[in-house]
Amino acid sequence: MPLSADPASFPVQPPADLNDPAMLVAHDQAAFDAVESMVDHWARPGWTPQTRVYYWMLTFPDHPELAALARQCQRDLAPLGLDPVPDNGLHITLARIGSPITLSPNSLDDLIGAATPLLPPAFRLQAVPLAGSRGAVRLSVAPWVPVVALHAALSDAMDASGLPPRKATAGFRPHLSVAYNNRPRPAAPVIETVTALRGCSPVELPIQEVQLVELRREGRVYRWDVVKSLPLG
Repeated sequence: MPLSADPASFPVQPPADLNDPAMLVAHDQAAFDAVESMVDHWARPGWTPQTRVYYWMLTFPDHPELAALARQCQRDLAPLGLDPVPDNGLHITLARIGSPITLSPNSLDDLIGAATPLLPPAFRLQAVPLAGSRGAVRLSVAPWVPVVALHAALSDAMDASGLPPRKATAGFRPHLSVAYNNRPRPAAPVIETVTALRGCSPVELPIQEVQLVELRREGRVYRWDVVKSLPLG
């Protein structure tokens, strides 16, 4: 599915090539370098300590190379006072499903059943330092083609289950956050630090499963319980 411009996404414009890692990374970095001010990532209406939401995500609980890269970036970012993502909190968000208040276990079972035959084959990504958005500092991921295909498959499964996704695949912009911004601030000092980290080596991410999780916040950290891990293809 082709991507399109989306004012609610960052970057607003998709890259011209979803396969070329150099082009994807340059596109992410140029978009972040143009940001003038950053916003509080946590200032999102509707989220409370009691909020629980089901999401599709890619998680990395056993990936020491990714954790080491994130920590390396976080050490240099520490003077800025951003909120670092812990090793066991690193993830790529795919799609919001809905609230446990409104979704029954049977609804989740139906969704899992609809998703399983649609999942694409396993694939590999690179996590590449370093860019960001108005609310976070994040690793670029490349290539986008397989993860966009995964998003589209999950969206089709949600549609078939009567759970239309909040964000269409056309507006999907895959990324992996390493730190969240927690107050309004000028972007320039963050961009300066991020730019200095762009020489760090990327890491390979084997993607063999997708997780359906129940997400929550604990202070200024995302935590989740895995409801189901589905093997790809």
